Amino acid sequence: MKEKIVFCWSGGKDSALALNRLLRDERYEIVSLLTTCNEHFQRVSMHGVRLELLDQQAHAIGLPLEKIFVSRLSSNDEYQQKMSDCLLAHKARGVTGCAFGDIFLEDLKRWREENLATVGLRGIFPLWKIDSRELLSEFFALGFGSVICCANDAWLGADAVGRNIDADFIRSLPPEVDPCGENGEFHSFAFAGPIFREPITFTVGEKVYRPLELSLTGTSSASPVCPLSGARSTKGFWFCDLLPV
Repeated sequence: MKEKIVFCWSGGKDSALALNRLLRDERYEIVSLLTTCNEHFQRVSMHGVRLELLDQQAHAIGLPLEKIFVSRLSSNDEYQQKMSDCLLAHKARGVTGCAFGDIFLEDLKRWREENLATVGLRGIFPLWKIDSRELLSEFFALGFGSVICCANDAWLGADAVGRNIDADFIRSLPPEVDPCGENGEFHSFAFAGPIFREPITFTVGEKVYRPLELSLTGTSSASPVCPLSGARSTKGFWFCDLLPV
């Protein structure tokens, strides 16, 4: 019998690649996608993607989507409480695990596992400790498409958001930036690939800069909800508004 799990879906490329692996793994049955959303902005937390596009992703994937809404300036306590309530409801329906697209941040993985342990679930990390460049090669080979929707100004500027993640983009990254953006350097929106029954259509809208204290989650730079690491100081984020067609 397959293990029933839920998948924490950010809508980005790492989530897409991790989900692709799990959908092809006979050990698991994914019963729902879970996405944290900002109630005030009506967008995906930190990524800044409109909920209409999130709904289109879930429809194209063919899995139920559950949105977990947090307040405009949410804290980790609020996030943990709402996530725990959601996971306990799924546990009552036979779910035993929760999957993530994390790659190598040890503190983040430990934080997730400790929180899951409080509700009696286990963490599943299909991309864990795989080299970022190897993951990108797999991503491209499978025909995935993804666009940069958010960039941390400690590493990247306005010219990064709205760009497709391709070989040219990866070559343009500063050497200290992880190619998958695992340290919080950038976030993406996956719009095509084998997990989707049809591509998600959108146009690239305006670019908006938000200082750190006005970011879409309101969390601090130490927040595990949106991990930021490295020697540089983050002052804010560039967002690109992706518009549904």
